[in-house]
Amino acid sequence: MQVLDASSIIYAWDNYPVQQFPGLWEWIDARINDSTLMMPSVALSEVHLNSPDCWHWLRDVDLQTHEISNAILQESLRIKGLLGIVGDKYGGGVGENDLLIIATASVHGKELVTDEGWQPLPPKKLENCRMPAVCSMKAVDVRWISFLNYIKRSEAIFR
Repeated sequence: MQVLDASSIIYAWDNYPVQQFPGLWEWIDARINDSTLMMPSVALSEVHLNSPDCWHWLRDVDLQTHEISNAILQESLRIKGLLGIVGDKYGGGVGENDLLIIATASVHGKELVTDEGWQPLPPKKLENCRMPAVCSMKAVDVRWISFLNYIKRSEAIFR
């Protein structure tokens, strides 16, 4: 199972229109319906805000979401502490929702599909880390993959 970040589904929506890539969207629908692809509720809220048409499609295919549990909230706070973020003083990297999304993947032991930019060298200030860099921290250790690599790895053929 994978945890889907808003950045990935919006990337897919913007770059692979349903009308031109119906097979891809049927495949995503099947992943959603067999519960191998899910989204934290905070990520779905970001989709609603940034891509209402995509949000409607996700709603129509009955995307299941994970609500933020106490365990997820505690893991998010732990990661926030690792990054040295105090209060609401987030840097140029992850925000509160990003930490909740990473924590959801961590708590459920799932891979995160995200299209946030990879930072090959960690920033000097950890609060400037984006999602992939945070996931790659030894103390976080959440596997992550981009949407395109997720498709490639599946070896699915879309006709």
